[in-house]
Amino acid sequence: MTAITYQIDATDGRARTGKINTPRGEIRTPAFMPVGTAATVKAMMPSSVRETGADILLGNTYHLMLRPTAERIARLGGLHKFMNWDRPILTDSGGFQVMSLANLRKLTERGVTFKSHIDGSKHEITPERSMEIQELLGSDIVMCFDECPALPADRTRIAESMELSMRWAKRSKDAFGDRPGHALFGIQQGGLEQDLRQQSAEALREIGFDGYAVGGLAVGEGQEAMFGCLDYAPEQLPQDKPRYLMGVGKPDDIVGAVARGIDMMDCVLPSRSGRTGQVFTRMGVLNIKNARHADDPRPLDENCDCPACQNYSRAYLHHVFRSQEMISSMLLTWHNLRYYQDIMAGMREAIAAGTFTQWQAEFHAGRAQGDIDPL
Repeated sequence: MTAITYQIDATDGRARTGKINTPRGEIRTPAFMPVGTAATVKAMMPSSVRETGADILLGNTYHLMLRPTAERIARLGGLHKFMNWDRPILTDSGGFQVMSLANLRKLTERGVTFKSHIDGSKHEITPERSMEIQELLGSDIVMCFDECPALPADRTRIAESMELSMRWAKRSKDAFGDRPGHALFGIQQGGLEQDLRQQSAEALREIGFDGYAVGGLAVGEGQEAMFGCLDYAPEQLPQDKPRYLMGVGKPDDIVGAVARGIDMMDCVLPSRSGRTGQVFTRMGVLNIKNARHADDPRPLDENCDCPACQNYSRAYLHHVFRSQEMISSMLLTWHNLRYYQDIMAGMREAIAAGTFTQWQAEFHAGRAQGDIDPL
């Protein structure tokens, strides 16, 4: 099986465009990964997700290990076959979800023991177990197991967490072993502390990974602080490897992250928002449940080629959302995912053409003057 490789095709400032080549297909960067938490992108068929322009999906180790279990998925042929997605899949390590359990977990040097949010059963994730689960799933890109404190947190807590994560990163690499055709990404930690981020980056470089994630952001610090960290964090990581910002975000977050050298992102926001009636467009954010859309014959976005915009009016989408019809979640999620992929395609083209700064200015200008609902 061939190796996973990364090539940079063009740069414009700190923004990069390129390709991650995998045995299951090419991932164009900058890339946005829709989140398929439980082996499905909610309200979407896999073929529909592909039609939005997605090259890769994200699966969730924590949720899949609990239900239906990684062992069951492996017996049934692996996650790709199980969910009918033949393109690349990245799986997170489970660390972030375990962090969110708060009082239901116990953290030690060995790993984390926790109670299932489903039935209260007791489980343990260690770096070795996380690698085992992700191998059973058949992930193309595996994330090392880390510990991620919520922000704000004091420097001592952040430093201790970062150092633990680096020890776990080494154990993850050892447990991952030699798996041609599969990649292992390390995760930089250090909160908003530049020197701790540098220490983390140096530790990860010494271990050696196929790609590197900027972790520990989008956990409560706000956009200004996140961008402040991204002004230096990506540059601390190897230049010739993909850089992945975990759990981000809103369209403005994504554009700002790419401008600062990020290549990959994921977030539940476009799909979750589709189910709650929040619609992302080039002109701003719409709330389809608002009464002003009840008699509006226009599409959500006249420049969008998704099925919601090509075939349905705002009035219809308002009606089916208010009526709690399933088609509402399907159409609005499809639109939001298409909008996110349009952003990524626009940035790739602009970076390749050397016009990214102009594209970024036009992106912000269009949203500033647009058709925005109060939320």
